[in-house]
Amino acid sequence: ILSISNIPISLYFDSVTDKINSVVQKHGATLVHCAAGVSRSATLCIAYLMKYHKVTLFEAYNWVKSRRPIIRPNVGFWRQLIDYERKLFGKTMVKMVQTPYGSIPDVYERERRPLMPYWGI
Repeated sequence: ILSISNIPISLYFDSVTDKINSVVQKHGATLVHCAAGVSRSATLCIAYLMKYHKVTLFEAYNWVKSRRPIIRPNVGFWRQLIDYERKLFGKTMVKMVQTPYGSIPDVYERERRPLMPYWGI
């Protein structure tokens, strides 16, 4: 899977999360990886947490970020995660917001705001 915004990674959400869960049920471990561990693997781990741990997208993102601080799913993957959260729970806790730099998930906006006085952004 390429880490490009228009790649339909959501096609893999159920098959990958089901596979992870089947390994977990057997008390096994699963390594989810991609080239940099920033976008693709993080997106799939977030999808797994939402589906099998019944946590919101916001909670899943924060949990994965607490374990690997450099994650940053691309905007297209965020849109697909938002749709997946809506499919799983009937609502979403993360919204896309418009910024001078384009559309981003509001969690990135929250992360950026504390930097504004220092960087002038």
